[in-house]
Amino acid sequence: MTGTIVYKGKKIKFRDSGQGPAIVLLHGFLENMGMWDYFSKKLSDEYRVLTIDLPGFGGSENLHRVHLMEQMATVVNMVLKHLEVRSCLMIGHSMGGYVCLAFASKYPGKLNGFGLFHSHAAADTPEAKVNRDRAIEVVRSDRGAFIFNFFPELFAPENVPHYEKEIRKLHADAMKTSPEAIIAALEGMKYRSDKLDVLVNAKVPVLFILGKKDSRIPFDKTLVQASLPTVSKIVVLDMAGHMGHIEARKQTLNAVREFARETF
Repeated sequence: MTGTIVYKGKKIKFRDSGQGPAIVLLHGFLENMGMWDYFSKKLSDEYRVLTIDLPGFGGSENLHRVHLMEQMATVVNMVLKHLEVRSCLMIGHSMGGYVCLAFASKYPGKLNGFGLFHSHAAADTPEAKVNRDRAIEVVRSDRGAFIFNFFPELFAPENVPHYEKEIRKLHADAMKTSPEAIIAALEGMKYRSDKLDVLVNAKVPVLFILGKKDSRIPFDKTLVQASLPTVSKIVVLDMAGHMGHIEARKQTLNAVREFARETF
C-alpha cells in the first residue's frame, strides 16, 4: 500500500507492505524509497516493511529551507504514528543513517534495533562543511551537472561499468528533485551534530554495513565506531563502495534479514 500523510501542510509519501514485526528502511541523499524495492519485496514475506520518501525527495514535498536530521526523524515518527507502529527495526542508507541516529536519539524506546548502511555517527569535519558549501553553490549554478557527477563516485571504480543502467536510473530519479530540496538536505547534513553518544548508550543491537571501497564513509573510521555499542554486528563488503544495496545486493539483503531475525 502506498499512502501519504500531511505534515505541516506538506505531503509525505510512504509505502507499507507485508505483515509482522516492522522494519523501516530510510533512503539516502538524492535517493527515494524506490531504492528499497528489492529489499521490501524480499523482506515482506516475513515482516511489515515501511519505506518513506524523506522531505523533498521522491513524492514528498519540501518542508523548510534547511532539513535538519532531527526534523526528518520527526517526519518519520509521524508516519509511524499514522500507521500505528509502536516499535520497529530501522535501517538507513547514508543520509538515511543520519536520520536513523537522530530518531534513535529522540525516540529510543521505539527501536528494537537500528542499522547504519554506509553511514556513521560523527558530525561533519570543518573540511566536510566547506565541501557541503561548495556543493550547494554548484547546485545553485548547475543542478544537472551536480547530479550527473554525483552517482558514479559512489561506486567502487571497477564497478561503475557494470552498473551503468542503475546509475542512469539514479540520475533520472534525482533529476526530479528540486534545487531547494537538494540544498535543504545538504544544509541539514552540514549542521548535524555528533551522535557517537547514541552508539555508546544504545540499549538495542546496531548493524553496520561497510564498504571497503567507500569513498564517502572512511572504512577505518566507521569500523572504530562499530565497537561502541554494547551489541553490534558488522558486515564488511570487500568489493563495494557506498552503494552496497546495488553492488552487493544479495549479501546486504541477507545481512538485513539475518539481523532482523536476531533482533526480533
